[in-house]
Amino acid sequence: MAKIHATAVVDSKAELHDSVEIGPYSVIGPHVTIGSGTKVGPHVVIEGHTTIGSDNQFFQFSSIGAAPQDKKWKGEPTRLTIGDRNTIREFCTFNTGTVQDKGVTSLGNDNWISAYVHLAHDCVVGSNTIFSNNAQIAGHVEIGDYVIMSGFANVHQFCKIGAHAFVGMSTSLTQDVPPFVLLNGNPAAAHGVNIEGLKRRGFTREQINGIRAAYKIIYRSGNTLEEAKALLIAEEAAVPADVALHMRSMREFLDTASRGIVR
Repeated sequence: MAKIHATAVVDSKAELHDSVEIGPYSVIGPHVTIGSGTKVGPHVVIEGHTTIGSDNQFFQFSSIGAAPQDKKWKGEPTRLTIGDRNTIREFCTFNTGTVQDKGVTSLGNDNWISAYVHLAHDCVVGSNTIFSNNAQIAGHVEIGDYVIMSGFANVHQFCKIGAHAFVGMSTSLTQDVPPFVLLNGNPAAAHGVNIEGLKRRGFTREQINGIRAAYKIIYRSGNTLEEAKALLIAEEAAVPADVALHMRSMREFLDTASRGIVR
């Protein structure tokens, strides 16, 4: 049986694994499902149609699964899904989706979410990300695996951030960010490749050099995006497959960038 503090309020319709722990004064709504090993600290509210996986930890004073901050929302049963092994620190706010988009906000696995982070409606966040204090993500944003969001960074709605990108402190993003790019500033500007992060994740020297070459084609050679894509296709054909794979991910991202890329 789940370990529920006497002061917590858990709706009888909520589905909690027997190993779940619910702290003092927390509130769990009727449409909430929580997987094995997850710990919910004191004064946490989890509501809405929210599904949470295994071995997550929620610290005090977070609001999870509340209605989207969108005037178009009319009470539709939209959802929030959270994967496994995530750490959610104090005062975070995660909202459910809207029917104007896919209807679900999602967070993957093994993410470290620091205090005061806002994850708005219809956002899609991958796995192994780090969000520092006060990172703010507007609606419909997509964030890839291993992205690092520094403190007070904020992202405009509908933007996309590719895997392994690094967003510096207090950066204001209004355009898309290709994979592996390091950026900073307000407005944001690209400042090279996230080399240190790639080294820590086991990328080889050859792979990193290939990513740097792709970055130079996109950012430092005066090419239009169409010219850069054509040059990248040629470069991919001349390098080993494991290097070409990462160069290709940068090129393919350019095809999906709906708001243009940060330059």
